[in-house]
Amino acid sequence: MTAQPGIAPAAQPTAGTMFAALYGKFVPHNWHDPEHDAYSLFYHRSLAMGWLADGEAPGLWAMNDAGWDHPLAANAELASWFQVEASAVPSDRPLPVQPFLRCAHDATSRAGTLDLSAVQLLLPLRGLAATTRPAYAKVPSMRTIPWFTNRDPRSATPVDVRADSGQDSSILAVTDELANRLGHLDQDVFVGTSHHTTSRSDVLLPPFDDSFWNGPPLNGVVLRGQLAEWSCDAIGWLAEVVAESVAQLGVRSPLLFTVTRT
Repeated sequence: MTAQPGIAPAAQPTAGTMFAALYGKFVPHNWHDPEHDAYSLFYHRSLAMGWLADGEAPGLWAMNDAGWDHPLAANAELASWFQVEASAVPSDRPLPVQPFLRCAHDATSRAGTLDLSAVQLLLPLRGLAATTRPAYAKVPSMRTIPWFTNRDPRSATPVDVRADSGQDSSILAVTDELANRLGHLDQDVFVGTSHHTTSRSDVLLPPFDDSFWNGPPLNGVVLRGQLAEWSCDAIGWLAEVVAESVAQLGVRSPLLFTVTRT
């Protein structure tokens, strides 16, 4: 490898930065010790689950930052946020959004009660674009469908899903194909009812600077439909599938992915 400023020549390859923001009404536990902040709770939850790349130990991500509030947050209902550097994605595995959101939700719930209204993610696509998928894992997250089959049928929740590629307009050209792919997958975790492209309508601005991800959110697609359950598991699964699909369709810009309960 050629040495670059700020990058060790022997550094492990990464997929890029993942960011999660959880929104909703948050009531801190009256017994919560402020010393156990969002960073500490997420770090130790990731470590306990075996998902943290810590020193020489391999993992799904390395810890970057976290907090309960953010100076750039435009929405007053931001409850918590978490930022990690995702490790390189194996050829038969998805971008690890489900475990990422599991740790984010667990860390938040450890500090208080959250009535979740929206989840916003920054998803790196460059690592997915470089991955050649084996025949048995063309869309790796499809292998986890059985987790969602045994559920309360009353748990289905209407949602709006926005995927935005920032200044890169390439996602607009693949909107119909993305909806078509989701509709033809053998799954009912997300059942789309309509879709359209949008430029700036009803955008939940992310709690980070535009330069962080190729923003602002100028080019997006909105998918409207039913999510099997209103949970970070289901949101993470859908994020993995959408990221994989748009990467296979040629989108390379980081994806701002927002799921809102409607």
